[in-house]
Amino acid sequence: MKKPSLCIVTPALADANNGNWQTARRWAHLLSGHYVVRLAKQWPDGAADDDTHILLALHARRSAASVAAWAQAHPGRPLVLALTGTDLYRDIQGDASAQRSLALAHRLIVLQEQGPMALPEALRGKCRVVFQSSTRRQTLVKTTAHLRAVVVGHLRDEKWPQTVFEAARLIGPDEGIFIDHIGAELDPALGAAARATQRDRPHYRWLGGLPHAATRSRIQRAHVLVHPSRLEGGAHVIMEAALCGTPVLASRMDGNVGMLGAGYGGYFPPGDAAALAALLRRARDGLALGTGLLSTLQAQCASRSALFEPAAERAALLNLLAELA
Repeated sequence: MKKPSLCIVTPALADANNGNWQTARRWAHLLSGHYVVRLAKQWPDGAADDDTHILLALHARRSAASVAAWAQAHPGRPLVLALTGTDLYRDIQGDASAQRSLALAHRLIVLQEQGPMALPEALRGKCRVVFQSSTRRQTLVKTTAHLRAVVVGHLRDEKWPQTVFEAARLIGPDEGIFIDHIGAELDPALGAAARATQRDRPHYRWLGGLPHAATRSRIQRAHVLVHPSRLEGGAHVIMEAALCGTPVLASRMDGNVGMLGAGYGGYFPPGDAAALAALLRRARDGLALGTGLLSTLQAQCASRSALFEPAAERAALLNLLAELA
């Protein structure tokens, strides 16, 4: 029996090396046993003899033209829309094209359990939560002589790297806390701030953009991942940290709480550099004894990690698509 065809539209392709691309590529792999899948930056994408059965688009605003074109050309065929953080917590509040995409879609996907609450109540019935996934990695034994924190996120305002710059300036170079910051310079002003912080605070290093494998290896080797976003749909790096036994310090905002759970003990108020610095010190203080904040957070992340298994993500996607068959 011929497999149905599925086009995944993602505004970001491989050259962007960001979360949207990682999600689209992974979904294509997870669904390839059940569908003939292709990735495209827009629809229609010029595919010869296009008989696509299902369109799955990432991003309500940036894929709005593809969503509208599909709905007009194939009003009876399934249309699924996956919502990013900028969709949920910014664009759908006032952007007409994003709002139209929500109305046209037959199903909406959010990437963490707080996501449905950001939608108008009338649309929540067609929304499904699909947690992202990755493979597990061995939890490494790490030094107790100092704390190594890693921050992963391109330098742009939504990721709020200013919080990390300020926290690094509050921490002394002799406190035994080292911060590695991975992310490309998408905002020149933030790049300049990262370079200034690195110059003035030798315990902070800005490493620029790195390949995904190298980034994940650094997450695995770190004692803690710091995720300071002001706006997030469901961060890929949080899931990857949990799956390699690296606990997370995260801003308390819906996208992070939806990944880690309301009772998680590693939150700090968004933008509060002093609170982040205090959490890093608490994490460092328990290193030698293997107790305290770090071990508590590691156990809490481990308890959430089953949500981020590939089998769980595949099942959620297939169940959603089966609803539309």
